[in-house]
Parts: sequence; structure tokens; C-alpha cells
Amino acid sequence: MVFKAVIPAAGYGTRNLPITKSIPKEMFPINGRPVIDYIVSEAINAGLNEILIILSRNKTEIMNYFDRSIELEWYLAKHHKSNLIEGIEPPKINIQYMRQPEALGLGHAIQMGKSFAGNDPFVVMLPDQLCLHQPPPLANMIRLYKQYKLPIIGLHSVKPELLQNYGVVSGKQIQTEVYQINSIVEKPKVNPPSDLAIMGRYILTSDIFPALDQVEKDGAGEIQLTDALNRLCQTNPAYGYVFKENWYDTSIESEYIKAQLIAYKMNKPHG
Repeated sequence: MVFKAVIPAAGYGTRNLPITKSIPKEMFPINGRPVIDYIVSEAINAGLNEILIILSRNKTEIMNYFDRSIELEWYLAKHHKSNLIEGIEPPKINIQYMRQPEALGLGHAIQMGKSFAGNDPFVVMLPDQLCLHQPPPLANMIRLYKQYKLPIIGLHSVKPELLQNYGVVSGKQIQTEVYQINSIVEKPKVNPPSDLAIMGRYILTSDIFPALDQVEKDGAGEIQLTDALNRLCQTNPAYGYVFKENWYDTSIESEYIKAQLIAYKMNKPHG
């Protein structure tokens, strides 16, 4: 059974400078809640009960957000605003934190979760990939993992001009919305192998850790999760689940604005 999630949130957010110099992109607000709050809620709604968030030194705001604020609760109670306290309570899930001392890539961040994951399967949730649909499609990935007991990767059909922003898979369809993946190309500049992009959700097994140990750093000095997954695909298949729901990359300004508008419409009072 899948109960754990790793959320890598240590990146510098260079696509969103200068605001990310002081505000983590994971804390960008959508309808009064930071993006990462939606991600944690997605994990809870999918039945997960433990989360490890990988942070960098300048992202303590994330820890503060999920902590309890005794002073604020006292203030709200004193000023007859106790009805607001429920909205600021920490989520009902066990959250742990670990610092990534250097920005050495997504693969390195996943490596840091080895002791947390142990021998259990675990979910990786990229916090800038957001789906507002309920119930969360992550639950369907977990059901698929129960069937195959092998890595499951979330996919979405993406416009050709946007494929260079994602990992893109090559594979064959084996059932409705399910592909067997042969290989993955990271951010292809030309000739992408398909229109199916990885959409920030993975279910991985402990096999990923020795594969990551064997991966060499890329030209930017980073360890790429894609390289480790490609290595695993040579011996054991991985599967892709194609999301039909709308997804938003909140690190892209136009996508972030779309997510804000959709969330506002979903929560707008009727009448």
C-alpha cells in the first residue's frame, strides 16, 4: 500500500525571479491558499498519511505555514474571530522536513528521501504541478500501482510547443489511459518522442535509489530523476497513467493566472 509522499521544494525558482528571491514559488497564493497547501491536501485526499518536504535554507516559510501559530489563535479568539481558527490549523498528516544543502537536481532530492521511504513505495509530488479537480487523480495512480507493483508516472497530453518544458515519454498503450513506458527524454528541444509529458506525479519503489546512485551528473551538475527512470526501464517496465483532468504549471505565469481564476470560480459563493 502507498502511504508516503516526498515533495521536493528546494529549488531556487529562477523562472519566477525576482519575486522568488524572498517568496518561495510554493507559497504563491491561489484563492487565499499557497500552492503547496493544495499539494498537501491532494496527498491527504488520496489516502496518504506521511509527507517529507525537501527544503532549502531560505524556505522556512513553508515550515511556518504548516506549523501551529499559538499567538495568532490567541489573537483570533480574543477578538471574537474564533471561526477563522479552523482555517489555519495544521493539516492532519505527519509532515517531516529535510534540507537539501545544494541545488543538485530532482534526483538528488529524491535520494535524500531514502531513509524516509525505506522499502515502501512512495509518491513524488512536484509542488508546481497543480490539479484542482476533486477527487484528486493521484488516487487512480495508486490503484494502478496496486495492479502492477511497478513505478507509475503521471502523464498529460501537452501542446507541441510546450513539450520542451517537460520530460516526455516513449511507450505503447496497453489499456485505456495506461502506457508501458520504454524511455523518457528530458525537455526535448527537437523531435519529442510523443505528446505525453510527465505531469509532476510519480509512484516509485525503493529500486529508484540504487538507480540514482549510478546516475552521473548532467552538464549542469545535477542528478536527474529521468536518467534513473530510464535505467530502470531497461530491466523492468514503468507505467504511465494519462490524466484527463486539467493541470496547471504554477511556475509559468500564464498557467498560474489560469489556476487562480479556476480556483476562484470553484469557490465563489453562489447567489
